[in-house]
Amino acid sequence: MAAKPTKNKPMFYPWHHFVLLPAALILAIYGVRRYLDVAGDDSEISRLWFTVAALAVVGFGVLLMLRQHYALTLQDRLLRLEVRQRYFEVTGQSLRPLEDKLKLGQILALRFAGDAELAELTQAAIRENLSSKDIQARIQDFHFDHMRV
Repeated sequence: MAAKPTKNKPMFYPWHHFVLLPAALILAIYGVRRYLDVAGDDSEISRLWFTVAALAVVGFGVLLMLRQHYALTLQDRLLRLEVRQRYFEVTGQSLRPLEDKLKLGQILALRFAGDAELAELTQAAIRENLSSKDIQARIQDFHFDHMRV
């Protein structure tokens, strides 16, 4: 029997955390430093270093904004839990045995269904392998999610 992990390790996305973000930060610092050395000159080299610095700073900002991706991943986990809870409240049964048969997009689409149709629509999604758009098209009592980022 394999040993169970005793700690929850922090999750890193290696390309983002250890390659792109440090490289963009180094390039931004270097570009700004080099531009400050030639700032005030009306020369081609000062314009070049300004462009490099500006692009590096913007690129670094874009990489920082990728944190939104992590927020959406967390929202997906929370929505999965919400659908699990609602399914249990409506049917008295756990959704977990059925989750392996559903894709994340299907589960996220099921959150729009009203309580009266949630169980039946879940079974139909599994039976007919409905896409998320097909699930949403079948919903009679649609509950829009105004809190999604």
